[in-house]
Amino acid sequence: MTIRSAVREQVRLERFTIRLALLLVCGCTLLVALVLSQRLRGVLLAALSPEDLRLVLLWAVAALLLLIPITGVVSLVSQFAFWEGWLAGLPDVEDLFSHPCDAPPDPSPRAYIVYLDGIHQSERDHPPRVSAFLAELERCLPPDVKVLRGLDSYTVMPVALAEDSGGSWFWRRLFALQEQHPDGLIPLLAAVLVQANNVIKVGISSDRRYGPIRHYELALKIGLRLDDLGYRPAAGSQLVLLGYSGGGEMAFGVADYLSSISRTPLHIISFCGVFSGDHPLERVQTISTIVGDRDPVAAFGNIAYPGRSPLVPFSRWRRALADGRVRRLSIAGMNHNGRHGPFSDRYRPQVINAVLEVLPLIRAGV
Repeated sequence: MTIRSAVREQVRLERFTIRLALLLVCGCTLLVALVLSQRLRGVLLAALSPEDLRLVLLWAVAALLLLIPITGVVSLVSQFAFWEGWLAGLPDVEDLFSHPCDAPPDPSPRAYIVYLDGIHQSERDHPPRVSAFLAELERCLPPDVKVLRGLDSYTVMPVALAEDSGGSWFWRRLFALQEQHPDGLIPLLAAVLVQANNVIKVGISSDRRYGPIRHYELALKIGLRLDDLGYRPAAGSQLVLLGYSGGGEMAFGVADYLSSISRTPLHIISFCGVFSGDHPLERVQTISTIVGDRDPVAAFGNIAYPGRSPLVPFSRWRRALADGRVRRLSIAGMNHNGRHGPFSDRYRPQVINAVLEVLPLIRAGV
């Protein structure tokens, strides 16, 4: 078998596995949604005996238990395909910021803020509440600070989820059905599938074995967008990674690679962030965490990641704390999402004020 045939066979197998995993997710999620619906539960009980219904539920649980490792393997195969050079579209490091004239544009932005969204993200265009948050943030920022938005943190290629290789056929049909279908279960199903896909990517990011591949891909994607915006290493502009929820994990993971590619130290601002404490942080000058005192999801990160525990004093996160590079800001009453989340009308101004509070320190190099 030739190398080209082997690659073609591997890609065919990967697509088949992705389709099988997505079909299992779709079927199991739809079944659970039907069972949890009180109105449809009566229809199921009338059509099926209790023994048959119990059997169906057992098969659904078994399928979900198989689905989790299958989806994880599929995600890793996608990363391997990128690393082996089977996927085109991302630049080489040497091609970034290599222009005939390396003179910075005039006037040069003092800072670029790269926004990394949470696990709800499915499109490059953010949901309305997130878009309103970013628009208000841009209005409050000084004119010499640019915001890089519309970056999907959970796909391999620099595209939206519906355009990513492998599963684009499924996501396009699902999103089209979501827009046209009057049943409220379809938007719920789409949201569950998108978040399940992105949660797995966050899990890969926090893994020491496969996370670096994921972070290198994301660093190249960010570098490509910065290049389009006119970023030049010689200009001395500062880079700030602003991450919400799972985007905080992506910010911490990508920081070391992006700092090397852009040839400049970085700053991290996370709000409601869930992140590991094991990522290289030596090139990160300042870390600001904005948290709500009623946010159980962000608080879960202190338990889920041992590197952030005081019992591990020599982890990278604990060393950053000891160096005084971490600043924590708390917002009373704020939750992780919804009506009391950071994008709500009530707490959005407070989160933006917190970002503006730490930004002068970043620009001053403190």
